[in-house]
Amino acid sequence: MNVQAQSTADSAGGNQDRALFEEMVRRILQQEVAPEYEHWEEAHQVPRELWNRLGESGLLGVDLPEELGGSGAGVDICLMICEEISRQGFGGLASGFNIHANIVMPYVLHLGSEAQKQYWLPRMASGEVVGAIAMTEPGAGSDLAAMRTTAEKVEGGWKLNGAKVFITNGQLADMVIICAKSDPSAGARGVSLFLADTRLPGFSRGNSLRKIGQHASDTAELFFDDLILPDDALLGEEGKGFAYLMQELPRERLGVGAQALGAIEGALQLTLEYVQERRAFGQRIADFQNTRFTLAQIRAELEMGRAYFTQCLQRYSGGEMNTTDAAALKLMLSEMQCRAVDQCLQLFGGYGYTLEYPISRFYVDARIQTIYAGTSEIMKEVIARDMLGRAG
Repeated sequence: MNVQAQSTADSAGGNQDRALFEEMVRRILQQEVAPEYEHWEEAHQVPRELWNRLGESGLLGVDLPEELGGSGAGVDICLMICEEISRQGFGGLASGFNIHANIVMPYVLHLGSEAQKQYWLPRMASGEVVGAIAMTEPGAGSDLAAMRTTAEKVEGGWKLNGAKVFITNGQLADMVIICAKSDPSAGARGVSLFLADTRLPGFSRGNSLRKIGQHASDTAELFFDDLILPDDALLGEEGKGFAYLMQELPRERLGVGAQALGAIEGALQLTLEYVQERRAFGQRIADFQNTRFTLAQIRAELEMGRAYFTQCLQRYSGGEMNTTDAAALKLMLSEMQCRAVDQCLQLFGGYGYTLEYPISRFYVDARIQTIYAGTSEIMKEVIARDMLGRAG
């Protein structure tokens, strides 16, 4: 078989695998999530057992090696799951899944010791352990180098003190990656990462934060009061935490991009159905030129956004996606999501503002996308620095 024929065969096989995964994901979401999601939104948290069910169904850790509890699939399958959860209107669950499976697990896989990987990853793939990552602090926000949480070296381990805020999965997490200053005098070079078992003394959680959207995603404040972690809780090397954060950002922002694409597609489908059924002034809403032009614009932007997402995913898979690529992707797709969903809701008129219509949840769930994982303003700064250099 020549190279071109082999490539065509590999592509066909990959497409078949993806189609099988897509069908499985849709079936599981309709069986396990759709019937109860409204109740979880009202409770401001998914039930803990959902993670076990997702693990049993094979949705967690799909791109982990099989010996670590995964399916050995590609990163594209993990991102497809993020996208599909979001497309079905489960924005809060999509964010929780993205943190657990698309961010925390790759951190451990890429940076962890063999013992850390063997201990944590199979349990995360099964849903026995839920993961979170604690970066943001009450007084630091996007300025990670200004974090105040400290990690002091003590006999046999580390003592952590500080607080984090806006932590997705914070209430249910069994393991949290904590970013802390192991050398407070070294700025960004003094940041280290730690794997914290949340059952340890000194680890505590505040009340769940009430948000305008993504209600099913529990978001917490975390507190560390003389939290003692063993030496082997250090993830990677001491003082390299900030570099590790930059290294893993492309995948994190690919996850946000996948959520955005899914949400736009889901909102657009709801809107297409509504405008063809609803009538005003003797004709369908779909027959007004404004409606047709609005929907056409959203569709065109969606196709362009997906093309860039695919390009970035190919770069990531080839080890070539950089922080500027990630910033451009995150900026473009998250802003596009907010704009597109807003336009879709407008076509519903007053009904779009009621909780009875799912488009309203797409609207409030979208707003956080331009804030977490780096605000749009920070994304613009990253892109501008790449073009112009650092100001001053």
